[in-house]
Amino acid sequence: MIKDIRDKFNSGFTEAKYNSFVNDLNSEFNKHIEFRIAETPIFIPRDLSEVIFKASDEIVSQLLTPEFKKYSENAVPAHLAVPGEDEHTSLLALDFAICKDENGSLIPQLIELQGFASLYCYQVLLDRMTRKNFEIPGTVSNFLNGYDEETYLKKIREVIVGDCSPENVILLEIEPEKQKTYIDFLCTEKFLGIKPVCLSDVIKEGRKLYYKNNGKKIPVDRIYNRVINDELDKRKDLKYNFSFQDNLEVKWIAHPNWFFKISKYSLPFLKSRFVPDTEFLSDYKEFPADTENYVLKPLYSFAGVGVKYDVKKSDLESIEESERKDYILQRKINYEPVIKTPDSPAKAELRLLYVWQDKPLLLNNLVRLSKGKMMGVDFNKDKTWVGSSIAYFEK
Repeated sequence: MIKDIRDKFNSGFTEAKYNSFVNDLNSEFNKHIEFRIAETPIFIPRDLSEVIFKASDEIVSQLLTPEFKKYSENAVPAHLAVPGEDEHTSLLALDFAICKDENGSLIPQLIELQGFASLYCYQVLLDRMTRKNFEIPGTVSNFLNGYDEETYLKKIREVIVGDCSPENVILLEIEPEKQKTYIDFLCTEKFLGIKPVCLSDVIKEGRKLYYKNNGKKIPVDRIYNRVINDELDKRKDLKYNFSFQDNLEVKWIAHPNWFFKISKYSLPFLKSRFVPDTEFLSDYKEFPADTENYVLKPLYSFAGVGVKYDVKKSDLESIEESERKDYILQRKINYEPVIKTPDSPAKAELRLLYVWQDKPLLLNNLVRLSKGKMMGVDFNKDKTWVGSSIAYFEK
């Protein structure tokens, strides 16, 4: 979107450069990355940056209110509540679609948000390899609020590892090596020194947890949690000897309750011109007549599972009244195809990555590019200049 940088990038792009870029990413750990890597970053001009930061500040300020704290108390399903919840999440991500307003100006629209982990470490590798293979000027940066790679890694180490020895911190996941985001786990181990550990390999003794490394039993003081509840619920075959609901001597990063509290559940609470109108399905006395202008989302699902884009009134009526509290209906927005590519322009979804110690701090970002109706893989088959990417903001 910064025209001169975009034009120079596109004119200098070659398939050979892209193939070298992808090869460098795959070669870092000799591991093929499972998700598609886009051919281009996006370049965000200062005027749009200011609007994006205004939108994010507006949303974060609402998360800090006593009203939100009270509102979110009912977000966690009783059977999934985890003891030892802290005052706020340690991690926060806001997902914005890049759209146009009624005046034709670019504007961010909040799609979702999460008090959960994201690709905090992979984005460092992505920035490195992007800059290695393409000409990215020093006038732009993916790091925000004055941070650079060194200070960014120091800050996320402070939040995730804290004052513990890295060997006493684990990245917890279900069969980490089988996850599409495994590349991020490898980057986390490289940059922070903490190992990915499968849920089934954790040992519980009393209130303490342990894992084994080279035959040595090591106590776990902190868990960088990557386990998604709905994925865990599907894995009836997985055997593990502790429950998230146990009263454990461990600090969670981020505490699992915040996965629910800062989530799709938050959207009806948030009121802003940067947030599409959203309501719980159970709050409708009468469904909108123009259901085609809404998106139906189940609260307790992840990665787009169960989202219905082309909504019919019959879809809403088919959901039992007792279950409607577990769905939201969100006003549909139109992603603006604003990223110039060799064929059709691409749409962008921007995720802002925060850490939260005394207050939320915006540090980095990730991007997904799409040319389909939605962001998912199924809508972008056989398309190029789509997939996982990064945003460079004008300094």
